[in-house]
Amino acid sequence: KISIQPGNVDIPCVIEGYQVGQLFSVAEASKNETGGGEGIEVLKNEPYEKEGEKGQYTHKIYHLKSKVPGFVKMIAPEGALVFHEKAWNAYPYCRTIVTNEYMKDDFFIKIETWHKPDMGALDNVHELDADTWKSVEIVPIDIADRSQVDPGDYKADEDPALFQSIKTGRGPLGPNWKKELVANPDCPRMCAYKLVTVKFKWWGLQNKIENFIHKQEKRIFTNFHRQLFCWIDRWVELTMEDIRRMEDETQKELEELRKQGQVRGTSAANDE
Repeated sequence: KISIQPGNVDIPCVIEGYQVGQLFSVAEASKNETGGGEGIEVLKNEPYEKEGEKGQYTHKIYHLKSKVPGFVKMIAPEGALVFHEKAWNAYPYCRTIVTNEYMKDDFFIKIETWHKPDMGALDNVHELDADTWKSVEIVPIDIADRSQVDPGDYKADEDPALFQSIKTGRGPLGPNWKKELVANPDCPRMCAYKLVTVKFKWWGLQNKIENFIHKQEKRIFTNFHRQLFCWIDRWVELTMEDIRRMEDETQKELEELRKQGQVRGTSAANDE
């Protein structure tokens, strides 16, 4: 069994500028999640071209001992809590695959994203076959809706309902911000159409773990895009050259952070 769940994230940004914001926020969020022997290790970050597709390839290792539910820690050896993430960013299409050397072919997470200049109105952007499409549930994410945020994750300075950008004037996002964008064609808007495919083959735990992963991915998407919007004044004037320099600096900083300090960032929400 492989479980599939799509999620749509609407964002008040232009699709061209979002790429810079996305990469900036990935670098910043990586630092926030790294410390005390855990976190993110960047092995490769380089251009690629394959079968007509061009973009940036990254290979990262996630050391996640404290960031998995307790029932997994009880049955898995310590080395099993290390995950490899390989990503091909051919923006506006991106593909990420997460694997685990301990579980080999019995585990993977695949995240495919299409970024489109609309408000989530497109159906089946990933072109799934009819039977598969019938079996999936669309999960819309509203970055301004505090009820979609776990209480332990909430930060007032990362709340789009409170934040107003000095450089762009965007925000705060009111309860009807999506309808207001649709009504005003001159306002920037885009949607990240995300498709999450999970395989976890472990007798007695498969459904529980797959449901947990889908819940965590929604949590990550929600928190990440709330941050991206509220950090807009930090990235809106950056170029891709600025981002590549920042990524090089972040790679070195992550190595130092992982070796020192305390564990930081997102822990497992709960063990349900």
